[in-house]
Amino acid sequence: MVEIYLLSILMILGAILAIWVPNLMAAVISMGIVGYSLALSFMFFGAPDLAIVQIVVETMSLVILIAAIIKTIEKDTPDEKKLSRIVLYMGSAAFFVVFLLISIKVCYQLPPFGNPALRMASDYITSGFEKTGAPNLVAAVILNIRGYDTLGEVTVLFAAVVGLVVVLRKTGRKNKKL
Repeated sequence: MVEIYLLSILMILGAILAIWVPNLMAAVISMGIVGYSLALSFMFFGAPDLAIVQIVVETMSLVILIAAIIKTIEKDTPDEKKLSRIVLYMGSAAFFVVFLLISIKVCYQLPPFGNPALRMASDYITSGFEKTGAPNLVAAVILNIRGYDTLGEVTVLFAAVVGLVVVLRKTGRKNKKL
């Protein structure tokens, strides 16, 4: 439970830093720390499917925002650039250390290989074929038993991809007069 509190503190500090930092790139990276910390907390709460979606959406959002900043921002002066690099390296190192420590803690809490992590998993394995009639147990669980959950995840991923394509396209929409 301590890990959840530490991640919550990290998310709060990242959000506050994103509000108060004058550099736009540092603000985007701070919000990325918040998003990735949220994905880690999803893992601690036993929702790896939500964590995967959060990581994908967060990565795509960071790519979009960083690409937009790089295309639109003015060039920094050499002094500001040196200071911002130091802050960026220190922040990246701190995030990497926290991520590594939490990942090690999560790996020690995983069940032995072959044992289901959730008690529902054993029910899926024993009665998945009878309940669904699907020839493949993985397809039975994903499409029949957890169908709405999978549909929601696919919808989120599709919306993120459409947003990425719209923002990063080369030509803009042409205005047509009515």
